[in-house]
Amino acid sequence: MSAHATPFTVALDHLRGEPAAGACEWLSLQELALGSEQVGGMVVKSAQMHKVIKTISRFSPYKPTVLIHGESGTGKELVARALHTLSSAPGGPFVTFNCSNLVESLAESQLFGHVRGAFTDAREDSLGYFRSANGGTLFLDEIGELPLHLQPKLLRAVETREIQPVGSSRTYSVDIRLVAATNRDLRAMVKAGQFRDDLFYRLNAAAILVPPLRERRDAIPAFVAHFIEHFNRLFDKGVKFVSRAAFEALCASEWRGNVRELGHAIESAVLMTDSDRIDLDDLPFHYDSPAERAPSEPIESRLNGNAKNWPYSLDVVIREASKLALTRALQAAEGSCHRAAELLGVSRYTVYRLMNRYGLTEGRTYRIRKSTEVKCSVPKNIDRDPRRLFSDGAATAA
Repeated sequence: MSAHATPFTVALDHLRGEPAAGACEWLSLQELALGSEQVGGMVVKSAQMHKVIKTISRFSPYKPTVLIHGESGTGKELVARALHTLSSAPGGPFVTFNCSNLVESLAESQLFGHVRGAFTDAREDSLGYFRSANGGTLFLDEIGELPLHLQPKLLRAVETREIQPVGSSRTYSVDIRLVAATNRDLRAMVKAGQFRDDLFYRLNAAAILVPPLRERRDAIPAFVAHFIEHFNRLFDKGVKFVSRAAFEALCASEWRGNVRELGHAIESAVLMTDSDRIDLDDLPFHYDSPAERAPSEPIESRLNGNAKNWPYSLDVVIREASKLALTRALQAAEGSCHRAAELLGVSRYTVYRLMNRYGLTEGRTYRIRKSTEVKCSVPKNIDRDPRRLFSDGAATAA
């Protein structure tokens, strides 16, 4: 920060997407991806995932029925695809079906097919998912959602590799690799009578556990680099760097939605940035650094020369100054995002993003502390220099 810079001018630069010199360190995608590799379409860096890859390599030459355990968003379908692509016949079809999408009245037909005239509206023969996957892999996701009445028929198909279409007396042999996945505790479901024990034991004979992202945090940098490269190609963007503040926020997040949630966050950040780098403000508003999540007193009371209360984190100072700038602009613009963006010299999208981050709402009435309600009219000759917005007192949403 220059000798003449103030927290408010830093906030202005921050809102414009121009980080102050020395305010943060930028990490390249190459640095983030260091030590990682891609195997079967999966990003692999952590010891847990190397164990998963080792298990896949043991199973892939053969065709055992595999059950993949893991929380939602951990990448269970990617594991199934790796089993397929690393097998001896990767050229066969990879057919995927989510069991939660089964239509109760048509469930058997969806899986095993039907013949013409088997039921109302059955105007032509249907192969079903098993026969469609012949010569390849059938991936049944969310197997815990499979109706109980259909589980004995699935068990028979798994054991005999034969299926019988609805309305037909003929059986068909299928040459498939069956892979199932679940984010539910099937053992508990067996005890509760919600899942057949014989089907569970048959599926679970060859099992793979995909760990949640919180147990492999050392892989987060590699995932960040991978997703940025992916969305660069998808959106024709050229993001090359991530700020230290954004990186620390990503690493500190709980990621309850696992890798899928991280991917969505990076997708949003790639879309929001107007440059070749992602900063903290480009992330979805709920991904804040630990320091920013901690409650803090207003910035004015901490910039009064009291060293004991001095905010050592520059990110916190910038954040609070940005919030003050935005709130003052909204107050002067009667709560209009469009006019507030004009006052601050930024895009409306930046204003929307920061309003979400700070919990502000468009169209609300904004007040000045220790003052009466501010008139909503904006004089035509208003000084449009954003620095004029920083007068004495702090603005808050009413």
